Amino acid sequence: MSQERVEVIVVGAGPAGVAAALTLARAGVEVVVLERGAYPGAKNVMGGILYRQPTEELVPGFWREAPLERAIVEQRYLLLTDEDAIGLSYRTPVFGQPPYNAFSVLRAEWDRWFAQQAEAAGALIATEVTVEDLLWEDGRIVGVRAGEQGDLVADVVVIADGANSLLAQKAGLARDARPEEQALVAKELLRLPAEEIDRRFAVPPGQGVAIEAFGAATGGLLGYGFIYTNRETLSIGTGALLSDLIAYEVNVSDLLERFKQHPAIAPLLEGAELVEYSAHLIPEGGWRALPTLFTDGALVVGDAAGFVNPLSREGSNFAMISGKLAAETILEARQTGDYSALALSRYWEKLEASFILPDLELIRNVTPFFHARPYLLQDVPAALAHAVRHYLTVDSTPKARKYREILRELGRELRPARLLRDGLAALRELAS
Repeated sequence: MSQERVEVIVVGAGPAGVAAALTLARAGVEVVVLERGAYPGAKNVMGGILYRQPTEELVPGFWREAPLERAIVEQRYLLLTDEDAIGLSYRTPVFGQPPYNAFSVLRAEWDRWFAQQAEAAGALIATEVTVEDLLWEDGRIVGVRAGEQGDLVADVVVIADGANSLLAQKAGLARDARPEEQALVAKELLRLPAEEIDRRFAVPPGQGVAIEAFGAATGGLLGYGFIYTNRETLSIGTGALLSDLIAYEVNVSDLLERFKQHPAIAPLLEGAELVEYSAHLIPEGGWRALPTLFTDGALVVGDAAGFVNPLSREGSNFAMISGKLAAETILEARQTGDYSALALSRYWEKLEASFILPDLELIRNVTPFFHARPYLLQDVPAALAHAVRHYLTVDSTPKARKYREILRELGRELRPARLLRDGLAALRELAS
């Protein structure tokens, strides 16, 4: 590849990079995707939920042929203490019918299939290529340096190299991410027969459940544990802010082991066989830590841009749509041959008009709010679990007295005045 030239270089074959390449290739642009892994998806880690509507913006009707696991028909939320679980669940048959709402996926299979769609459209995907640096000319980015493969020059580079992007830093668009702006997630894939998954999660064949658990799932740290049902495997994991893991000297793998042994979780996993283990950083800085997203000759997309909504478990859709919008920006710039920062600033306008920037701005205070109030994931679950257990225990105590005791206990443990102040603070921060 020594001093070869193409129109667009995309660095990273994750959902964001491939979405950009697919959109460009369909428009007749010569685009090359450089991927460090042995194949697209080889080094990518995701809990495993893919949303139908955003994905259809790129591949209409993909769900008829893509390597999907199960249609998610039920969402469960669990608040855990060391022994107890309080749950909230929503289930609907509507999500189990075409065109569906979301699916569980395995990234290695999905990413490879998605990349094949880009290749079929005309994109070239080169694997096992490590991009070491950016090439500059007269103050603008003009390509990349790929070690032994040589230099590759282009009109524009799409930076899609994932969380804590080294290329975005080299481009002067981002700084090194801080520990409080990243979550470290440990994930396992456990094999279990399809019919056993159907029975344990009470779903028909082909349908699945997503579970998110808070509180003791992460030892009271800000984060959550998850279980997603696949066809013949379960994706299970836990994640917490890297800063908290460091401060409390907690190993995320130990958190995962404790989560798996919880009385509400262990029966779902009994007899399952470990298939793989992985760990990954996820950008959690959100709106407050967004890098500059464009410069002369380059755009930043997906995890490299910090496009993740942890509150609603959205990352893959942010990635793909940001890649699509970056590609549309490049297509507009291509009409005039102007790839300056001013021309590429249209990318920001497109992001503002989409759900990506509005959603990130909406939740910009959520992580700091909860992080400043650790009792919400430590004291509150314990108090609520004790109150519910007291309420459900039949012990010949007159109900009027029992109810008074429960209220006194909740008042003592939860401190209503503090809850009211925090509730008002939450409303102010979300409305500001």
